[in-house]
Amino acid sequence: MAIALKEKPIIMIGHERSGTTLVMAMLGCHPRIAVPEVVWYYPRFRPYLYTYGDLSDKENFRTLAEEMVFGLKTPFWGMKVNPRTILDEILADVKEQSFAGVYCAMHERFAKEVGNKPRWGEKTPHNLFFVKEIKEDFPNAQFIYITRDGRDACTDYLQSSFGPTNIYCAARHWKRCQNFVKPWREKFGPSDWMDVKYEELVREPEEVLRRVCDFLGEKYDPVMMEFHKTGLAKTRGATKDHKPLGHPVSDKYIGIYREHLSLRDQRIFAGVAGKELVEYGYEMDIEPLILSDEEASLQKELDGRFRAALLTAPEGHIIYESYNDWLIDQREERKRKGVWKDSDVPRQFPIGDPDEENIIGQRAWRAWKEYFSIKRKYTGRTAL
Repeated sequence: MAIALKEKPIIMIGHERSGTTLVMAMLGCHPRIAVPEVVWYYPRFRPYLYTYGDLSDKENFRTLAEEMVFGLKTPFWGMKVNPRTILDEILADVKEQSFAGVYCAMHERFAKEVGNKPRWGEKTPHNLFFVKEIKEDFPNAQFIYITRDGRDACTDYLQSSFGPTNIYCAARHWKRCQNFVKPWREKFGPSDWMDVKYEELVREPEEVLRRVCDFLGEKYDPVMMEFHKTGLAKTRGATKDHKPLGHPVSDKYIGIYREHLSLRDQRIFAGVAGKELVEYGYEMDIEPLILSDEEASLQKELDGRFRAALLTAPEGHIIYESYNDWLIDQREERKRKGVWKDSDVPRQFPIGDPDEENIIGQRAWRAWKEYFSIKRKYTGRTAL
């Protein structure tokens, strides 16, 4: 079933480290638009709804809703709620007994919490892999796709506490993201899809935001330029990965790859994703280097090993990862209880894809976590 809302949902997508968080923070300041912290609902739940059984069954539906409500990376998006009653409150507000029903009820609850705003948006970078499903659930959703010079995005990715650990794997993922959205950009009209370049946004923020507001049918408000003063920005800005969010918009992060990527890494990027880079309007001025199959395989294995080891490093994502692993365990537990069986597994993306774990938001592959005996952790004191 589909949910058609009077106020169109706003979905912000793009490769990680491309400016999606900046857009999220800016739009979240608009007096009519509420945008909570990163969600990850579509990647973590939508492909695996079959593991909950028939959602017309109240207990099955309650299980799904409970895992969604209590599974946010930032607990309850900072809303003041009673953990004993919040699940029942959300269930009482769903428009339909479905994943989309819970998803919508959560966002409407947040919009009400932050000033009774009439419209909500959502930012999860990897929602770019679920445009089809989002449109099925919310037919009038509008998409804002943020892109950034892949070399800069990969440079930031490599320096983050959650991304790839070598340029080959970073470039490979950037390339896949750009190619994945091509059919949707071509299919959707100008009222459904808008492309925003990070470089244009940070150089001419007001001009770009005015165009974004025109696309959304909203009136531009200068308060969006004050995003860095919000609690979200201050919390994010206190972390290594999002320090720029705690300050006014700046163009000083354009071209950072020239300082941080070696010439060899720049050539490897060009060899992997040079074609896509040029297609998106960026200049490539270096000879591509194509890695051998043996070297590419080694880079992928090293990335898997390092990602697992870094989960417990300073500002590592072990808490987030532990909950993701717990969700997978719960699926298997429901299988043991007979809620679903192997024949129920649908042939749908990304199930069975070689990059499935990465696409759904895992920060390391389970095989390597088990190999290194990485212990889970569910509580912490640092910003998530």
